[in-house]
Amino acid sequence: MASDFLVVGSGMAGLLFAMEASRHGSVTILTKRSGAESNTVWAQGGIAAVMGDDDALSLHAQDTLAVGGGLARPEVVEIVVGSGPALIRRLESLGIVFSRDAGGARLALGREGGHGRRRVVHSGDSTGRRIQETLLARARENPRIRILENHFAVDIIRSAKIRPGSEDAAVGVYALDGKTREVLPFAARIVVLATGGCGKVYRYTSNPDLATGDGIAMAYRAGCRVANLEFMQFHPTCLYHPEAKNFLISEAVRGEGATLTSVTGERFMSSHPMQELAPRDVVARAIDREMKERGKHHVLLHLEHLDGDRLRARFPGIYETCLRFGIDFTRQPLPVVPAAHYICGGVVVDPWGASDLPGLFAAGEVAHTGLHGANRLASNSLLEAGVFALRAAEEAGRRLPGIRPVGDLPAWEIGAASLPKESVLVDAHWDLVRRLMWDFVGIVRTDHRLELARRYIELVRGSIESYYWDFVLDPDLVELRNVALVAELMVQSAVRRSESRGLHYNLDHQEAREDPPRDTVLRTPGPEA
Repeated sequence: MASDFLVVGSGMAGLLFAMEASRHGSVTILTKRSGAESNTVWAQGGIAAVMGDDDALSLHAQDTLAVGGGLARPEVVEIVVGSGPALIRRLESLGIVFSRDAGGARLALGREGGHGRRRVVHSGDSTGRRIQETLLARARENPRIRILENHFAVDIIRSAKIRPGSEDAAVGVYALDGKTREVLPFAARIVVLATGGCGKVYRYTSNPDLATGDGIAMAYRAGCRVANLEFMQFHPTCLYHPEAKNFLISEAVRGEGATLTSVTGERFMSSHPMQELAPRDVVARAIDREMKERGKHHVLLHLEHLDGDRLRARFPGIYETCLRFGIDFTRQPLPVVPAAHYICGGVVVDPWGASDLPGLFAAGEVAHTGLHGANRLASNSLLEAGVFALRAAEEAGRRLPGIRPVGDLPAWEIGAASLPKESVLVDAHWDLVRRLMWDFVGIVRTDHRLELARRYIELVRGSIESYYWDFVLDPDLVELRNVALVAELMVQSAVRRSESRGLHYNLDHQEAREDPPRDTVLRTPGPEA
């Protein structure tokens, strides 16, 4: 099974890349669930872009750099911020309808933490879902795009691995067919990782179950650099409710005037210059401190003092969901708690989305572009995904004529692997990794906790790797292997940063010491896959 372009992931980055790249050749998209499932679906807030008369590209860039803690790259910030207005127009041309003001003449712009202006373009409070549905529909209409659902990417196929002595490049992917349980080779002249993030590394997360860090793990095993994995952004306000698995209360709610208090009603963000609209790392740490000092499991988010009719119109999805859990936020506060949300590091790519391995690109949350630095400015994620997907497609289209067709790829070697006799070991390892990460590598860290995490995860990962090679693959085992590797890389990155910067806060090193600040870059001693 061969195509010119092979895209792993069906979120905004993967679909946009596929549509643009289809002008140059055939595209296959592999997605491990249905095409409609991705991290993009869960993005409530919107896309940060300069669209207001009182705004400027320089102001958006300034906010991005300020939040990035000294590690956001100015040249990348300029590219992405400068491409924002064009991205919005491109999405509108594809049929995505964004919210507008009462007269319909102007886009309705929201404001979120860290932004000095209203610049969040949104579609109600379901922006990600609207983008996903529209782009997926356009992709399915395209005769040059083939979407294969329930196909789990296992590893990148490298030319040097299958043809010793040849110049190394990505030439395809081994993927597990979720129905037949066969591992099949998919050949391509260019491979694109658009696999999203890794929130499921943590016990509590706003991410869907599919966010298991697959692209980061595959790229690292293939010899690519990964960077800044210590910077996991914890969203400050996920709904705290026994039936709400990972429901996010958008930061845009605070942009409309919501306030945070302790369970007994004391505001704890009022002393910060931006109050509840401070950057996410600041708000998340404040909530974490409040809960620990009072011995409580959540804080309260208050909207009941605001115009209820306006809130219901602005946040219909959040309102209806909260009602299903028995909470009317126009009349009572919402119990909220931080949860792992967005990784600011990933696979190192250049300004065109190309990785270290020739023929391999990455776009979206899986990629480390240099935009976010040590902390992500709210709603810059969909902006980055869209801009880099289009840039990667442009560059891949330029490179395609110089890349020969791959030809036949070797079949997956089963060897002596047998069918697993029980699933309890997979389940136990899965829970252990996620609990270790939550308890020892959370919002606030210490050297001692990180060292414990390093030791424990090293042991757990060794056990998982042994299990992986002994048994026939299934989706749970593929995901567990990736989660464990990404957890280990995150701990290694955190141990290497002996300071507090952005999202990495260590009680034993509370100051930002590095001058100039440096990225934390990891690379496997030799490709594993």
